Amino acid sequence: MSAATAGQGAVLSGRRVVLGVGGSIAAYKAASLARLLVGVGAQVRVVLTGAAARFVGPALFAGLTGEPVATDLFEPRTIDHIALARWADAGLVAPATADLLARAALGLADDYLTTWLLAFPGPVAFAPAMNHRMWEQPAVRRAVATLRADGRHLIGPVYGPLGAPGEGEGHGRLAEPEAIVAALASLLAPRAPTRFAGRRVVVTAGPTREPLDAVRFLSNRSSGRMGFALAEALRDRGAAVTVVRGPVALADPPRVRVLGVETALEMREAVRAEATGAAAVFAAAAVSDWRARAVAPGKWKRGGAAERTIELVANPDILAELGRDPQGTVLVGFAAEAGGDLAEARRKLDAKGLHLIVHNDVLHPDAGFEVETNRVTILHRDGAVAEVGPLHKRAVAEAIVDAAERWLPE
Repeated sequence: MSAATAGQGAVLSGRRVVLGVGGSIAAYKAASLARLLVGVGAQVRVVLTGAAARFVGPALFAGLTGEPVATDLFEPRTIDHIALARWADAGLVAPATADLLARAALGLADDYLTTWLLAFPGPVAFAPAMNHRMWEQPAVRRAVATLRADGRHLIGPVYGPLGAPGEGEGHGRLAEPEAIVAALASLLAPRAPTRFAGRRVVVTAGPTREPLDAVRFLSNRSSGRMGFALAEALRDRGAAVTVVRGPVALADPPRVRVLGVETALEMREAVRAEATGAAAVFAAAAVSDWRARAVAPGKWKRGGAAERTIELVANPDILAELGRDPQGTVLVGFAAEAGGDLAEARRKLDAKGLHLIVHNDVLHPDAGFEVETNRVTILHRDGAVAEVGPLHKRAVAEAIVDAAERWLPE
């Protein structure tokens, strides 16, 4: 047994998990998921939707778990959904189809699984799986945002080969069963008394936008997911969290204070004000390095011109400014690089006076911008190095917060 599996077993052993399986071609992976959960000591009961039963049968899961499988709310021999809600410690829906996400977000209860979800008050994680075009639909994004705001957790989807012939690769693939089990273990892991409890922390998230004229701007692909995951992890450890975020398409994380900004200069002003007296600053935002020297008051007209010259000036380095006068604040930086060389991250760690820096290679399809997962290397100022992932960004956030906690004063 690997150290990771042993750690998951310590968390999941004896836990009672309801595994809901949606009607996706990825449903076959739910069998491996059930086997892994049982293998680390969890008690698993499976609920199949009607569509899922067309891909995989109840007998398969009954054989893997040793427990009866629920498929029909009105089947006389099926355990009552209220009784199953009392029995469970956690819920895991994998694969979660677009239809399941929408019905769960709306609170519909038209089959056994959605009825059970409404009856169960404990933690639930959804592992989506669908075509990448479906995953990108605004209706699906709204459903995901609603579930997050309601306190549900999302695991993936990840980038990889898609199920439909000829579709190639994209974001929408079900996370691998091992990664789902690891994320569930992270979700259910008991939180030891944390030194962040009661302390004020600042998290930056998302991109900034630097205007060129009335309609155009410079920006980048940051989605804000990593920063929001950090905010939620810190909130759940008892910290008083302020998020300073640029323009993002995500719903703000619940139960944290959020300040919205647009430009790097606006973010600088907000962060400097909030960092005074803060225990830690997690600078996960992708702040634009440059801004236009002059912003046109209206809209540029092409006017037949083949070229246009834009003069740029450097934006301030917000984290480096904090590092020159840290005032006892733990400073955590992020280095998104196009490659795996850690030299630039180490340079930034030293030059900015940080306690630790999180390096990630944005060329990996399962890391960086606009994806639900990440793989990072955490570098400490004392030379310690830790590699994390690929995992869901919430699990990566927990590892980063653990790393930062060791630098907090007693």
